[in-house]
Amino acid sequence: MKKHAEMSLAGVGYPSPRNQCWPQGVPFIFTNFAVQLLQQPDKVTMLYDEDHEVRRVRMNQPHPAQVTPSWYGDSVGHYEDDTLVIDTIGLKIGPYSAVDQYGTPFTQALHVVERYRLIDNEAAKEAWERGGKENGRGGGIGETWAPAPSYKGKALQLQYTVEDKGVFTTAWSATKTYRRVFRDWPENVCAENPHKYGTEKDAAVPTADKPDF
Repeated sequence: MKKHAEMSLAGVGYPSPRNQCWPQGVPFIFTNFAVQLLQQPDKVTMLYDEDHEVRRVRMNQPHPAQVTPSWYGDSVGHYEDDTLVIDTIGLKIGPYSAVDQYGTPFTQALHVVERYRLIDNEAAKEAWERGGKENGRGGGIGETWAPAPSYKGKALQLQYTVEDKGVFTTAWSATKTYRRVFRDWPENVCAENPHKYGTEKDAAVPTADKPDF
């Protein structure tokens, strides 16, 4: 992380799962602007707006006794009243894996709990504007994913908690607010343009020695 900070101060980007076109994992993927949730009785499918990233959450089932690590981990969900609770373990560690955009690493002890619920428009607007002021993104006026000014309906708020005894001395929590927008869902694929225009190294797009099909 110190090296990443020095690179940032020098005006040079450092590799992350996003800019290297790798699966972003949890909770890094929450830095994406948009998500769609497709609900079925036995599962919830989550679609993100970058790189065709998809998560699948099994509903009302336990984690298996032995979890095989994967890019998005093993996610199981259930409802507590009007709140969707998702518990994720078994996240795979790759060459650019990180918890956040600062490059904070994680271990296989990483455990993430997400809680999704609908909130009213005024609470969502307040959270959105606070996010823009505090973080410089995720809440600024005029952003690509800013909501239609005329929309006064509910929004989706995510509160999540991160635990990893191999990295953090205590659990920590954060909040993300998604507001409804009325626009086309874009196709945004990092691997189609891995070049950095001469300012940095090309993205280390995942490759395989042999095809898997």
